[in-house]
Amino acid sequence: MKQQLGQISLLVKDYDEAIQYYTQVLGFELLEDTPMSETKRWVRVSPPGSSCHLLLAKAANEAQIAQIGLQAGGRVFLFLYTDDFYRDYENYTSKGVEFIREPAQEAYGIVSVFKDLYGNLWDLIQPNN
Repeated sequence: MKQQLGQISLLVKDYDEAIQYYTQVLGFELLEDTPMSETKRWVRVSPPGSSCHLLLAKAANEAQIAQIGLQAGGRVFLFLYTDDFYRDYENYTSKGVEFIREPAQEAYGIVSVFKDLYGNLWDLIQPNN
């Protein structure tokens, strides 16, 4: 049997501000932005070359709004792998991305933790090969 993750749903406040952040700040590609109704869109973004995508899902009710930025209960939620840690770290820092953990060499590679525009925590990782 062969399986893989195709996409992960990420709650956002606004489609357009999320698209702007993920494409202009983090450098992701906008794969799809399809209107589904007057209030709902199917929006997918992805790091270049990644087979797993983020589905940007606009919060539709109070319960969902309360979970924006907290989908992992305050833990690191997403793991962004890179082939050049310091290139991406410097690029993100120059664009105002908030890193809450300094870069560190760990047994598995170089890593640092950053917050996205909603407060979700991400690991930026250059794994050891």
